Amino acid sequence: MPAWFKKAWYGLASVLSFCSFVLIIVALAVPHWLSGKILCQTGVDLVNATDSELVNFLGDIYYGLFSGCKVRQCGLGGRQSRFTIFPHLVKELNAGLHVTILLLLFLALALALVSMGFAILNMIQVPYRAVNGPGGICLWNVLAGGVVALAITSFMAEVKFHDLTARIANFQEKLFQFVVVEERYEESFWICVASASAHAANLVVVAISQIPLPEIQTKIEEATVTAEDILY
Repeated sequence: MPAWFKKAWYGLASVLSFCSFVLIIVALAVPHWLSGKILCQTGVDLVNATDSELVNFLGDIYYGLFSGCKVRQCGLGGRQSRFTIFPHLVKELNAGLHVTILLLLFLALALALVSMGFAILNMIQVPYRAVNGPGGICLWNVLAGGVVALAITSFMAEVKFHDLTARIANFQEKLFQFVVVEERYEESFWICVASASAHAANLVVVAISQIPLPEIQTKIEEATVTAEDILY
C-alpha cells in the first residue's frame, strides 16, 4: 500500500483528535450548557394572574458547569443576577455528580491528546508494536469518546433526575418560588456531542486507512544485446 495513503488518513485522525480537545475546552469555558424559562409562581399566586398575564412573570435562565445568569420576572420588571456554581451553589446541587462530570471532561482532554499523539506516531513512522499501531489509535479514541459520552449522559441525568435547573433558579430565594416551564440544551452541550462524534469519526478514518490499495508497478523492459551492438 502506498505510504502516503496511510499518512494522509493518520494526519486527518490527529486533526480530529485535536479538534475534540479544543471543543471540550470551549464547552468548559462557555456557560451555555442549558437555558430555560422560569415562572415566578409566588408572583402569579399573589395577583391571581390569568393565562394572558403569565408572560409578565416569565423569566430566563442559562448556565454552564461553572457559572450562569438568571433574569427574575415577578411583575415589577426583569432583575438580572449572575451566579457561580463553585463554591456556594454546588452545596445545593448533587455535588458528587457535578464534580464527576468535570473530572470526566478533564480526563477526556488528556485522552484526546493521547489519541492525537498515537495518530502522529503512526504518521511519521512505522510502529513495531501492535498497541502503537491502528489498534492503539482506535483504543484511545474509544476511551476518549466514551468518557465524553458518559459526561454528557451524567449532565442529562443531573438535569432530569436531580432538578438541576429548578435548584439553581431557587438558590437563595426566600420570598419567591420559581417553577421551570421550559428547558433547552444549548451550544456548549452540543459542542461536547460534536467532540464525541469526532472520536467516532476517527474510528472510521482508521478503518479507511487499512483498505489495501493496489500498488502501481512500472514494468522494466529487459535490454536485449545483439552481436551487432557489441561490434559498435
